[in-house]
Amino acid sequence: MGLTYKNVLVAVDGSKEAAWAFKKAVEVAKRNDAKLIMTHVIDLRTFATVEAYDRTISERAKEFAKELLENYKLQAIDAGVREVTYEIEYGSPKVKIAKEIAKKFNVDLIICGATGMNAVERFFIGSVSEHIVRYAPCDVMIIRTEKEEE
Repeated sequence: MGLTYKNVLVAVDGSKEAAWAFKKAVEVAKRNDAKLIMTHVIDLRTFATVEAYDRTISERAKEFAKELLENYKLQAIDAGVREVTYEIEYGSPKVKIAKEIAKKFNVDLIICGATGMNAVERFFIGSVSEHIVRYAPCDVMIIRTEKEEE
């Protein structure tokens, strides 16, 4: 196994922490001349109660994800990343990222933010990064934002 990464996966969710992870992922991908794979996993369980009243919410979540990832893709290409792709998945982020997406793209490094959106989600996302560390088949880099370093 070499000391360079070929396929770098970054998980993004629209949070400031994920944006920071994305910036690091772009740098790592450039330095290693690696392919950058971005993913956004839509956790349908968070919509379970709302979905009963509002059928369009998962569609809107998908639109949001597509816009976010298209925007990040352009930024990565502008920054000089050779190959950029993305994957929008539905399900449990911790399972999808660590077990399925990493294997599908033959990922050798996963980069994710330390925390996500709000307090409730932070509880889940926190467990997402822990779960990824525990179950990923490759190296994992957890990015802390500047705010957390204070």
